[in-house]
Amino acid sequence: MAERSKSPNRIIKDTILIVAGALSAGLGLEGFLLSSRFIDGGVTGISMLLADLLHLPLAILLVVINLPFILLGYKQFGRLFALKSAAAIGGLSLCLTFIPYPDITPDLLLTAVFGGFFIGLGIGLTMRGGAVLDGTEIAALLISRSNLPVKVGDAILLMNVFIFSAAAFFLGMDLALYSMITYFAASKTVDFVIHGIEQYTTVLIISQQHETLRTRIIEQGWGVTVLNGEQGYGKQGHRQNTVRVLYVVLTRLQLSRLLSIINEVDASAFVIQHSVDDVTGGKIKSRPLH
Repeated sequence: MAERSKSPNRIIKDTILIVAGALSAGLGLEGFLLSSRFIDGGVTGISMLLADLLHLPLAILLVVINLPFILLGYKQFGRLFALKSAAAIGGLSLCLTFIPYPDITPDLLLTAVFGGFFIGLGIGLTMRGGAVLDGTEIAALLISRSNLPVKVGDAILLMNVFIFSAAAFFLGMDLALYSMITYFAASKTVDFVIHGIEQYTTVLIISQQHETLRTRIIEQGWGVTVLNGEQGYGKQGHRQNTVRVLYVVLTRLQLSRLLSIINEVDASAFVIQHSVDDVTGGKIKSRPLH
């Protein structure tokens, strides 16, 4: 019964996120970028460039160019994903066609930054709703699942280099450079919307005071895993005594507090930290930082 009761709530939530994403992306395009002839990266950027050069409606090009990617998404990720993505892209086209977005500002820098912000916000909200607004995300997922010797980031980078080079040739260098600002603003906004301010961070701590640190970490209400390790040094890989490695996963807001605790207990502790895309399972407790 619990799963059945959650299903309608999930559908409503995803629908709200997808609709909000389409409205936001429409504002970024119609309210900022199109009047200044700026473009974005990815499939949306290709559509915008072709719309400018061929004088065709952007609303139609977005659907036509994204259609092959939606079909690929259907084959690889299922019908629901494809239907959601088709609805999101179709919704964006309808927004561009029927909603009279005002031209917000003639300032080129503000146009580039905030146009990218609203597009990135739209893409991020749509992704949280289980869909995509741009076929680039589908291509990235396919590359990540394939055995190709190409990294996702490298493939997307090469595609965008081609897009912005074409923009520089056809639209001029100034518009291409402003468009790159738009792309960077959009990508950073997507990262923030997807991961949020509470993006998780993994911290590995090697310290002779590991037991004291473990106690202090638990007192904060955070989880900690103790790993067994061996230190090594020298060309021959000489082994020293075994060590205890503390493995902690927490949010960026909690990170500064943890580093302060480590510095108080053992200022010479060896600390490694890196961001985590997602965390599932277990319990990660949070308390207000003081």
